[in-house]
Amino acid sequence: MNAFVALFRSIVRQVEQKRRVAFCTVVGAHGSTPQSAGASLVIHDNMTTEGTLGGGCVEAEVRKKAFELLRQNQSGLLTFQLDHDYGWDDGLICGGTMRVAVNTIHNPEQTMPFASAAEAIEKGESAAVPIRVIHEDQAQEYRLHIEAPAKLIIAGAGHVGAEVAKMALGLDFDVTVIDDRADLMKSDRLPPPIQTVVGDIEQTLRAHPIDSNSYVVIVTRGHNHDEQSLHAVIDSDARYLGMIGSRRKVKLIFDDLIALGVDPDRLQRVHAPIGLSIAAVTVPEIAVSILAQLIEVRRCEKPTHVEGPLIVAADGTVS
Repeated sequence: MNAFVALFRSIVRQVEQKRRVAFCTVVGAHGSTPQSAGASLVIHDNMTTEGTLGGGCVEAEVRKKAFELLRQNQSGLLTFQLDHDYGWDDGLICGGTMRVAVNTIHNPEQTMPFASAAEAIEKGESAAVPIRVIHEDQAQEYRLHIEAPAKLIIAGAGHVGAEVAKMALGLDFDVTVIDDRADLMKSDRLPPPIQTVVGDIEQTLRAHPIDSNSYVVIVTRGHNHDEQSLHAVIDSDARYLGMIGSRRKVKLIFDDLIALGVDPDRLQRVHAPIGLSIAAVTVPEIAVSILAQLIEVRRCEKPTHVEGPLIVAADGTVS
């Protein structure tokens, strides 16, 4: 389950049970900080927590101050200068500034944006939730934006494909594996929630919905299947295209595709050989190198996680 979905569902559930919670979100981070804007933590009325703001002394201080706001049924904006005061316990001195919005939630109406956001994320859509606080006697609103879950499409259910699929589940990827060998698609190899599609790999890829939030990993059982798979997706809007193989094999495939009319510029965006160069040898190591590259691509263009502060007028409108 997506981490934000779990937090949002917990908020709704706690309020339904007549309990208050404090939703704490990093809304500003400058310099060296343990977490960037968007990191979130839920504090319950018994002071237990879900999520994280990076741990350590800062999180402990947030918990203390946010719990006091929760007890008073108030919301506010906390600012932390990460200097020596927050470095003695673990020897880590970050040297940045963090602003944390604390939104105390106590009635069902306040939970509606969280419930709607959880539903949207589970449908594969992006979402946003408002976080309202009072700061210096002024009502302010921040908006936490959550991008749609990334879709990972793996062409090939062999050893590498299966290992990548299983590891990717813990990285918030919605995983689909495509192969024409039904015996490799059994649930003991590719357990739910991995989705499996048995069929001709090239034809299935051509028919599969691939958008700008899709990551395509080509790790089939042979040169021909890899080439056909890449040909099927080369003109798609996929955010990431990667193909396994030696440099010699990659060059041969690229030459073949250019001869078939593929624009050479389209091939420049293909990560081939696939994965980060970490001298990987074993199947798990190769899978790690591939997933590390997916993470690199996913995070290099950071979406705007937090918008604000926006001013809330007396009538509740936001500007």
